[in-house]
Amino acid sequence: MTPVELAGRQVAAAIRSKVAEAVAERAEAGAGTRLAVVTATRDEALAWYVRSIEAAATRVGIECRVCALDELSSPQSIGAALDRLTRDPTVDGLMLQTPLPGGARLADLAAAIGVGKDIDGANPLSLGRIACGLPAFAPATAAAVIAILDHHGIRLAGAGVVVVGRSTVVGKPLAHLLLGRDATVTVCHSRTPDLAVVTRRADIVVAAAGRAGLITGEHLRAGAIVVDVGTNPTADGGLVGDVDAGSVAEVAGALTPVPGGVGPVTTALLLRNTVLAARGGYPGADQGRHGWE
Repeated sequence: MTPVELAGRQVAAAIRSKVAEAVAERAEAGAGTRLAVVTATRDEALAWYVRSIEAAATRVGIECRVCALDELSSPQSIGAALDRLTRDPTVDGLMLQTPLPGGARLADLAAAIGVGKDIDGANPLSLGRIACGLPAFAPATAAAVIAILDHHGIRLAGAGVVVVGRSTVVGKPLAHLLLGRDATVTVCHSRTPDLAVVTRRADIVVAAAGRAGLITGEHLRAGAIVVDVGTNPTADGGLVGDVDAGSVAEVAGALTPVPGGVGPVTTALLLRNTVLAARGGYPGADQGRHGWE
């Protein structure tokens, strides 16, 4: 069996096209669109990711400002920078990138980001609103999973979905977004016994545990849809997902590639959310729809 490739690049391109149009319209009206990214690390992988966000923002006309703090910065100084940028009327969207210095917790610091500028859904208030089905920005990676499934015409209402991973960045918010689309959702994690017994019952499996090759063909029923959120670095500088693509390809009906799957859509949604924040609003709880709401 050769699975259908659930590529993310064309999804991302469609989103970026709409973003560029919206940014151009704002510019014609004399309004800029600005994103601020706060970092506090020398991690080279993060530096590469932030540069990719800068480049993507520039291509669609969004001004991207990187506030690079020292890796020894205290939680108080990071929080102060976030508070200052939240209050800055020239900043439309704001995000804090991990990893953070020792002693700094994302949930504590992200609380300083106003929910109207919280384009990556990191503030616990944003996550709480998502859980309650209220309008808010969802974490972009979680929203990207649904955007890909929507783009490829995969029905969520009534589908049995297993999410492997319970992080506040992907697993937990994604579960709530899926519930908002009438899916029946099971969340698995490191303490789940007999993982394959659970995943083999699913119509859709989302791998978001951060463990290379965790999901194999033995974890799936024939024809299952598989979304691989993992981005695990390899010794030769490449990336592999949480899915063992070789064995999964023999069983799955559809599979996202790594790279080129969820990642490009995540970045595109950050840009979309920046424009929505600049307009003074945000999408509804059903944020998987990548059109403008």
